[in-house]
Amino acid sequence: MATIGILSERAIHRGEVLNEQLQSALNSRVIIEQAMGVLAHRGNLSTDAAFDRLRRYARNNNLRLSDVARNVVETDLAADILAPRGTGRPKHR
Repeated sequence: MATIGILSERAIHRGEVLNEQLQSALNSRVIIEQAMGVLAHRGNLSTDAAFDRLRRYARNNNLRLSDVARNVVETDLAADILAPRGTGRPKHR
C-alpha cells in the first residue's frame, strides 16, 4: 500500500509540473504573438517577417525570445528591432 501511495504522489507531482510547464509555454506563445503583431503593424511587415526580426534580435543579443517579445509589447523596443541593421541596441528592463 505504501508503494502505491508513493507512486501515486509522484505521478500527481509530475502532472502538476507538466501543467505548469505547459501554462508557461502558452503564456510565452501569447506574448510572442502580440510582439509579432506590434512589429508587423509598426514596420508594415508580414507576420513571418516580424517573427524573423524578433528571433534575429533575440539571437544577436543573446536574449530569450519571450523576454524580447515582452519588451516589444511593454516598451519601445520595437523601434530598435525595426531600425536598419546594426543601429539597434538591446534594451533591458
